[in-house]
This record gives sequence, structure tokens and C-alpha cells, in this order.
Amino acid sequence: MNQEKKQSLLEGFKAFLMRGNVIDLAVAVVIGAAFTNIVNSLVKGVINPVVGAFGTKNLENYRACLREPCRVSGSGDVISGVPIMWGSVLSATLSFLITAAIVYFLMVLPMAKYLARKAAHDRAKESVQETMEISELEVLKEIRDVLVAQRGPQRSAP
Repeated sequence: MNQEKKQSLLEGFKAFLMRGNVIDLAVAVVIGAAFTNIVNSLVKGVINPVVGAFGTKNLENYRACLREPCRVSGSGDVISGVPIMWGSVLSATLSFLITAAIVYFLMVLPMAKYLARKAAHDRAKESVQETMEISELEVLKEIRDVLVAQRGPQRSAP
């Protein structure tokens, strides 16, 4: 009994892994990780310098001090005080928004349009098929009526 349960669990796990959704998800995670590097480079190489035109060149340098005196070493380690590093949060938020926008406009929106077109095409195809089925039925009825007319009125048996 225990061997059968282990076997069924193993078979269930294997079936789970072999489904297309799991493979698609794994591919999406790998692509997403690679895409994150591109977005982070965009934020650091383009967005940060634009923001730097109005202040510091690195968003991560924007911070406030909760407890004075705030001193941070050149490597970013806190020496004293309690700094609130809102620039890091802003940078991460911009990275997220850029990623979400790109994914939406380059992947989600085109896929939604494609699926809508495909659904409309399938509905039109079903409509044409139903019309053809009705037409075939009508043709068969006409053939029956012609055959009945050719035979003439049937005589009843004595």
C-alpha cells in the first residue's frame, strides 16, 4: 500500500512537471530575470541621469535622516543616525513601472488583441458552419419533396 502511494505521488509530480504550464512558467521566470537586467540598466543609465539634472546623479543618494546626525561612509554603510533611503525605493519603483509598462504594451496587449481576433474568427467560422448545416438540411428536404412529387400520390393497399 505504501509503495502504491509513493508511486502515485511520484507519477502525479511527474505529470505536474510535464504539463505545459509549468514549462511556460519556468521560461517566463528565466526571461524575466534577464529582462530585469535590461530595465535596471535603463534606470541607471537613462532615468538616473535625467533625474540627476535636477539633483544628484544617483537616485539612491536621495535620503532623509530619521535620527540625527546621519553619516554614511563612501561605501554606503551607515556610520551614525537612522537614514531613510527613499531614493532606493524610488529607483525600484521606476524599474517596476518601466518593466510593467513594457510587459503590458509589448506582450499582454498584443496577446489580448490576438486572442480577441481569434475568438471573433472562431465565432464567424461557427456561424458559417451552422448556416451550411441549415442549408444542407434545406437541400435534403427539397430533394425529398421532389422525389415524393415524382412518385405521385401513393395508392393505399386494398
